Amino acid sequence: MTNTCICVFTSSSNSLSQEYYDIARELGVLIAQNGFDIVYGGSRRGMMYACASAVKKFGGKVLGIMPKKIADFGCANPEDCDEFYLTEGMRERKALLDEKSDAVIALPGGYGTLEEISEMIVQKQLGYNNKPIVILNTNNFYKGVLEFFDNLIAQNFAHEGSKKLYYVASTPKEAIEYIKTYKAEEINSKYAIK
Repeated sequence: MTNTCICVFTSSSNSLSQEYYDIARELGVLIAQNGFDIVYGGSRRGMMYACASAVKKFGGKVLGIMPKKIADFGCANPEDCDEFYLTEGMRERKALLDEKSDAVIALPGGYGTLEEISEMIVQKQLGYNNKPIVILNTNNFYKGVLEFFDNLIAQNFAHEGSKKLYYVASTPKEAIEYIKTYKAEEINSKYAIK
C-alpha cells in the first residue's frame, strides 16, 4: 500500500443500532474519497465490515488482519481485502495493525476497541509512534472514557500534556480533516512521567 493507511478500530457486533453502521460507512466513504486506504481487523461483521466495505466500494484499498482463532469462527473477510493476514494471536495482530498504519481512528466499540486505542495512545506517549490518533465520539459514546482520562490528569496519574496525544472528533468528516492537516510534533518525554 502506498497511500496513507488509516487503522480503524471498532465493533464487530451485528446487534447495534443502525446509526452506528451508518457512521462506520460514512467514515469508510470519506477514507476512500480522500485517497486513503484502510487497515482493520479483517471481519465481515459489524461496524468493521460496514467501514471496510465502503472503503472498497469507493476505490480505496483494504488490508485485513485477523488472528487464526477468530478466523476459525467463520467471520474472516479475505475475499474483500486487497491484502489479508492471519496472525497467531491478538498481540501479533495489534503489532501488525500498528506497523501497517499511518493514522488511527477509534469508532465506538467494545473492550477490544478500548484496549487497542489505549495501547496506541501509550505507544505515542512513550515515543514509539507519532501518528494522528482520533477518538470518534459518535453520540457522545466515549463520554465516560474521556471523563476517566480527565480524572487521570486531575489526580496526577497522567500529565496535562497527554491530551495532545489524541484528538476527539464528533463526526467522520472532522476525524478525516484532522488526519489530513495533522502535523507531527516532537513528543515531550514529560508526557510519559508525572
